[in-house]
Amino acid sequence: MIEIKDVTKRYGDTAVVDGVSLTIAPGGVTSIIGANGAGKSTLLSVVSRLTPADGGTVTVDGMDVATTPGDRLARRLAVLRQDNHMSVRLTVRELVAFGRFPHSGGRLTAADHELVDEAIDYFELGDLADRHLDQLSGGQRQRAYVAMVLCQDTDYVLLDEPLNNLDMRHSVQMMRRLRRMADDYGKTVVMVVHDINFASCHSDTIVAMKRGSVIARGTTAEMMTPEVLNAVYDLDIDVHEIGGRRIGVYFS
Repeated sequence: MIEIKDVTKRYGDTAVVDGVSLTIAPGGVTSIIGANGAGKSTLLSVVSRLTPADGGTVTVDGMDVATTPGDRLARRLAVLRQDNHMSVRLTVRELVAFGRFPHSGGRLTAADHELVDEAIDYFELGDLADRHLDQLSGGQRQRAYVAMVLCQDTDYVLLDEPLNNLDMRHSVQMMRRLRRMADDYGKTVVMVVHDINFASCHSDTIVAMKRGSVIARGTTAEMMTPEVLNAVYDLDIDVHEIGGRRIGVYFS
């Protein structure tokens, strides 16, 4: 369980995250939605300890992320940032193997290599395993980074805009894989998503933020209503049920 209590993060006089309290239960997919500047990525960054909070606490299964040794936390929680960039030239296999570092310290065992192969196969990267990242398309590269996170073998996976820079087809494929990853491996996946329809179709829970605060939280059925979405985005959004899923229409 991830417990966020009264978390605040300020930049100058501006509270980007303003006293947020939130509990994320184990299992399934939780999507965090909201307009630009709502505090979504900053909150995720605080939860993953990439950014220190100015106030409040975050615990993961009782471990305080601010004080827990990094290697111990990295065996329980994995994070994929929005701006992924490697300063060295790596192959897909080498990148995915980085996911084993919290467990192996860089000295991979036979069991580690098996998990690397499993993650590569799970994200259908076998034909690309020995190609360098700069030789891949954006969608292929993103799959490689998520395979690295899967290979880390943690209970909790935090993803900041995993659909960033992906076209429609690759976005659909990525969301299907993340949904399947949560179900097949029993992981708790928490992600920042801009597209409300991807959140609706693939999430168990949606958390809505606005101006640094959580203004609504619930199941997709509870959150995908015109009233909730209009409050989140200050935009008239109609909601229609199509194929048993709630779809927001905001072009009219």
